[in-house]
Amino acid sequence: ENFGELNGKPVYLYTLTNANGDQVKITNYGGILTSWVSPDKNGKRSSIVLGFDSLKGYLTPPPYFGALIGRYGNRIAKGKFRIGDSTYTLATNNGPNALHGGNKGFDKQVWDASIVTDSVPSLILKYVSPDGEEGYPGTLTVQVRYDFTDDDALQITYDAETDKPTVLNLTQHSYFNLTGDHGNTILGHKLMIHSDYYLPVDSTLIPTGKPAAVIGTPFDFNTPEAIGARIGQVPGGYDHNWILRRSGNALEEVATVTDSISG
Repeated sequence: ENFGELNGKPVYLYTLTNANGDQVKITNYGGILTSWVSPDKNGKRSSIVLGFDSLKGYLTPPPYFGALIGRYGNRIAKGKFRIGDSTYTLATNNGPNALHGGNKGFDKQVWDASIVTDSVPSLILKYVSPDGEEGYPGTLTVQVRYDFTDDDALQITYDAETDKPTVLNLTQHSYFNLTGDHGNTILGHKLMIHSDYYLPVDSTLIPTGKPAAVIGTPFDFNTPEAIGARIGQVPGGYDHNWILRRSGNALEEVATVTDSISG
C-alpha cells in the first residue's frame, strides 16, 4: 500500500502474512520493519516491535526503529578508519564518533522493492550506495531479503558486493517489546546470551579494546536473567558488544529473549 513519498520517490508499505495469520509490515523507506503482529499465550494479537503508523514518524530525528543499518552499524571512533595507506573520514554524528552509516545511512534511503512468489511470503530490497557516499570507499550493491515463515520466524538475509576494499557491518535495528504493549517496559524480559566475554567501552561507547569476563558482573546472561535485575549497575544501561561463544560455523542459537506476561 502507499506509505508516502520522499524526494520524489514513492514509499510503500508491504504486508507479509504467513499461514497462521501472523503479519509483518515492512516499508522500502529504510527497509523498516514497522510492525510484527503475533499472538500471546492467550491468543491476543499485538505488535512485538516498536514502530510508527505513518512515514512522518520515521522522518523525525531517528531512533532507528526497525531500520536496516549500513554501511556500518555501531560506532567508528572519531569518524576515521584506514584501509592500506588510505584514511577515510566520515561524519561524526554521535558525539565525536560516526554512528550507523552517517548523516544519511541506509535507514534513510528509499530502497527498490520486489515481491517474491515463493513458498513463504518474501520481500527483496535493493540499494546501490555509490563510491564515496557518506565517506565510504567503493560502490556497494546491497540486497536484503525478508522471509516470514509459517513457524513465525522472520529470516533476514544480506548480500553485498563492492568494487573496492571497504568496511561493512550490516544489521537490522528493531526494538522489541514482547509484552505486546509499548506501555510496559522490557525490564522484566529474560535474556540469555551464550558469551564468556564482553567489550568494556569508554565514555563515548567505543570499545576500549580489552575483553572482560562476564562472570560475576551484570553482563553475565549465560543463564536467563531479567534485563532489569542489574541494569542499574551499568552506567547508561546496556549498550555493549558480547563476544559470542560458538561451537562451529553453522547456524546456532546464541541468544534468547522471553517474556512471562505474554508467554
